[in-house]
Amino acid sequence: LSLPLALQRIGLQLRATLENITRLRAEGEDFRWYLKLKCGNCSEVSEKWQYLRLMDSAPLKGGRGSATMVQKCKLCSRENSIDILSQTIKPYNAEDSEKFKTIVEFECRGLEPVDFQPQAGFAAEGAESGTPFNDINLLEKDWNDYDEKTKESVGIYEVTHKFVKC
Repeated sequence: LSLPLALQRIGLQLRATLENITRLRAEGEDFRWYLKLKCGNCSEVSEKWQYLRLMDSAPLKGGRGSATMVQKCKLCSRENSIDILSQTIKPYNAEDSEKFKTIVEFECRGLEPVDFQPQAGFAAEGAESGTPFNDINLLEKDWNDYDEKTKESVGIYEVTHKFVKC
């Protein structure tokens, strides 16, 4: 009989250099958090990027509620789960520039995120102007545009991340 894996909360911290921009955030229920996930039982790491979305939900075995993703490990057959804690999703603001800040927390039972790849679906706004910038793609870890209102370039540079236990 295998004991249930302990529940742990893991925060995803983002760090970036923001130029004339603020409120960088994961936009919408369909935002995709691309992660590589590790099985807490056998330590197998997914080869492919997998994404979690707030809109997704799967039932947990034995009627214990639900989670964003429930997955059986290919190697050890353990059923693991990971849940996005929606109330922990926070914007990355101008004053956070060049500092690590937790932008989301995951509740993990046996599935632990070990890598994150920012892709499309981020939004932000001009720091002074409030000009909205939608569908920002951070796959290249750099993004830039032009704010017509302030006649200034805006940008998000050197995007990095780390995971922390909460």
